[in-house]
Amino acid sequence: MNDSTQSPFERYQQADVIDTIREFPLAWVTSVGGDPLLATLLPLLPETDAQGNLHTLLGHIPRRNPLFQALTANPRACLLFTGPQAYVSPARVSDPAWAPTWNFTQVRIDATIVFNENGIDEALWTLTEAMEAREPTGWKPTAMGERYSQLSRAVVAFRARVDRLQARFKLGQDEKPERLREILERHPNADLVRWMRRFNPGR
Repeated sequence: MNDSTQSPFERYQQADVIDTIREFPLAWVTSVGGDPLLATLLPLLPETDAQGNLHTLLGHIPRRNPLFQALTANPRACLLFTGPQAYVSPARVSDPAWAPTWNFTQVRIDATIVFNENGIDEALWTLTEAMEAREPTGWKPTAMGERYSQLSRAVVAFRARVDRLQARFKLGQDEKPERLREILERHPNADLVRWMRRFNPGR
């Protein structure tokens, strides 16, 4: 992932991919070779192996969703994550000849879906804990009472096994230092600026 012949936007570490998914967990999920109109937005959580590499993603899907039937018949799926992204206006820099651009992060994963009929509690509780940690309220699914059991029966848990991964982090690596500093100082999107700093250390 750090081949010198690659575009600077394609040089990244596993931690960059994992942190992108943790921070922006909502992914487009679609079946490979199936109807693209079945694409569905689902929150997914990354799981790593002993070496810290992305191994699987934990999720759940409504049983009534046609994508569930499609992935039951053919478990090959494509997962598309979008991380921090925003338009960058020439008004942010002092060079009048500078062209506008769009900075972004994207992660594409080709995966095999494995459904687990007995794993819905793990999937729902793990997702809830991860999301509630961003705004600690102490809320837990048990607060739903009997409604939790009713709703949980309507969804099924799965793990997406990572077969292939491609990512692109277009975050100003090709900008001249002066232009980069101006964008970092003036752009209003705090998430984008934070990730641009991550990919441009010392610049």
